[in-house]
Amino acid sequence: MRLLVTRPEPDASALAEQLVALGHEPVIAPLMQVRFHDTLLDLGGLTAVLFTSANGVRAFAHQHEPPPGVIALAVGDATARTARDHGWQDVRTAHGDVTSLAMLATETLKRGEGRVVHVCGEQAVGDLSGALAAEGYRVERRVMYVACAARELPDNARLALAGGSLDGVLLLSPRTAKLFGTLVTEAGLRTQASRLVAFCLSDAVATAAFVGFGARVKVAAKPDIGHLLALLSA
Repeated sequence: MRLLVTRPEPDASALAEQLVALGHEPVIAPLMQVRFHDTLLDLGGLTAVLFTSANGVRAFAHQHEPPPGVIALAVGDATARTARDHGWQDVRTAHGDVTSLAMLATETLKRGEGRVVHVCGEQAVGDLSGALAAEGYRVERRVMYVACAARELPDNARLALAGGSLDGVLLLSPRTAKLFGTLVTEAGLRTQASRLVAFCLSDAVATAAFVGFGARVKVAAKPDIGHLLALLSA
């Protein structure tokens, strides 16, 4: 299949390599660009850092080395791999969403013992700090990056849609799905986009895709890349 890849770089290229290995033809057209804030954190007394995205790990690494003895709690496998790639030694992995990450934190950390920081972007999904506060944990939320939305559909995506050469689009967040719907509508290509299969990471992404451009949707059994790619051969 010829598939549109909408993730920001460097994740778009990494996903494209996986698609090629599976025999598909990716068209890389990022709809967002990630920019790191020059934010220095106070690392004193830190026990754990919670990461809800690989970009959170990269944003932390933009300013800091992993503090010795501090645990990294990652939302899913891809974020955990990124943490290990950036030098984190003790990495614990949740099951791909904020709910499971909050559960992992309660199983791993003791209430009131050391500082816990959640590194996230300006458009963080879910209320991790609130969920943990309800369980008696105090979590400091630190915004360290922003994902800037494209103002128009990338040229290669527009041409591929107009020419009818795409079979599907990979969508990994509700925000991206909504943005894709907005951009294809503004480009006058909503009808063409509605003919695609939208391969979605979660039910929330699928809902945004359907509302945004009327896509036929397929949803990963679990919110991770492996299960998303499994949809392509299902």
